[in-house]
Amino acid sequence: MASPVCIYGNPALRKKSEPVKAVSEEILELADYMLRVMYAKEGIGLAAEQIGRTEAVFVLDVPFDADKNDMGLPNNPGVTMPQVIINPEIIGTSDEMKAADEGCLSFPDLYVSVARPAEVVLRFLDRGGNVQVMKAKGLLARAIQHEFDHLNGILLYDHMSPAARLKNALRLKMLKKKSRESA
Repeated sequence: MASPVCIYGNPALRKKSEPVKAVSEEILELADYMLRVMYAKEGIGLAAEQIGRTEAVFVLDVPFDADKNDMGLPNNPGVTMPQVIINPEIIGTSDEMKAADEGCLSFPDLYVSVARPAEVVLRFLDRGGNVQVMKAKGLLARAIQHEFDHLNGILLYDHMSPAARLKNALRLKMLKKKSRESA
């Protein structure tokens, strides 16, 4: 059976999302499906574009134990998981940048160092259609920015340095070929 996740090379990954007009039963079913796919693929985030959809929706489930600061304390103690994020807007970022390796379900087995703001403030609609504002740091902030990129057609590839693109050229070529074969 083909993977429901679009692999690098699939044109769906470059499409920009469309705002959700209403948090309907269909949108909630989409979010639940996305969570199931994300868990099956052992990811911590998934955007609608990664399954060939264009709704401005992503889901997250950042493991509590994986998101701690240097002193071993939770980075985001008030945030419960999983999160369904609808019509997100990043309304603030910190000046501090942090680089860390990122993976992506659309780039299986590929990890690239990406520098991103250490903290973000996100405004979005929740499952109930209510406006929420979330301040995040650490792995959650990174995951939010990664999935937000997907909603704007920005991929892990776009964050690669020329050296990283060269180093991963064969892997990227193989992913594109796999994407064409599964289309």
